[in-house]
Amino acid sequence: SQTLGRLGSVDALGGAFTVALSAAAAITVMVRIRIPVSTSQTIVGAIIGWNFFSGRLTDFGSLLTIASSWVTAFLLSGAISALLFYIFRRWLNSSKMHLLEQDYYTRIALVLVGAFAAYSLGANNIANVVGVFVPVSPFRDLSLGGLYTLDGVQQLYIIGAVSIVVGIYTYSHKVMRTVGRDLLHLSPITALIVLLAQAIVLFLFASRGLHETLLKLGIPPIPLVPVSSTQVVVGAVVGIGLVKGGKNLKLNILGRISMGWIEAPLMAFFFSFIAL
Repeated sequence: SQTLGRLGSVDALGGAFTVALSAAAAITVMVRIRIPVSTSQTIVGAIIGWNFFSGRLTDFGSLLTIASSWVTAFLLSGAISALLFYIFRRWLNSSKMHLLEQDYYTRIALVLVGAFAAYSLGANNIANVVGVFVPVSPFRDLSLGGLYTLDGVQQLYIIGAVSIVVGIYTYSHKVMRTVGRDLLHLSPITALIVLLAQAIVLFLFASRGLHETLLKLGIPPIPLVPVSSTQVVVGAVVGIGLVKGGKNLKLNILGRISMGWIEAPLMAFFFSFIAL
């Protein structure tokens, strides 16, 4: 959230509302045609639309950090996914596990890794959903029986978390089919690998503890930026597809998805500027 704030400070509640609405409208258009787009890229496009409207300078240092992390996250997820696929394949080929036993453990692993992936997704994507409202939060501190107090930003995060869950439950099925079936048909094992690779990469870019630990050790830290979960999961699928020879990878679908990553932020920029 702080990284998005440095990109362009939306210091008016009406501006934050319009920026968020413009990003949501652009994403809705793309989801309707079954193209998974990046909420990170889309909200960045809408924020730049605010900067142009309000005469603010865009912090190109922050923009470069965010944009370079999109490329890095895509490549990193592909590499991790390919490595995990190679390890899993070697292990399964050498094990004497029965097919039914393998299926049982795969189901358990999907639930556990899915929980980790959901946690990482929320830690990363919450900034895309409500980050622009953080500087102008309209909520006052809320006391819960004198035992605990929720400040305005925490209330924003709760609303954002609920909205993410509702969106997944009601409106994500077309996009799921594009990634999990049309781009490359995933088996339960390969789906598990994609999920684990996505969770690892999203966690790396959202973990403040890891960031501070690397700083203390004098190691260049991974930037705390909202990376594209869409690009990460597509990168993981592409990684597996390439390890398997690339024959079953639908390049036309990959091309449509890649074009969506360009079209969505441009659409959000124009929606935001015109609406403001």
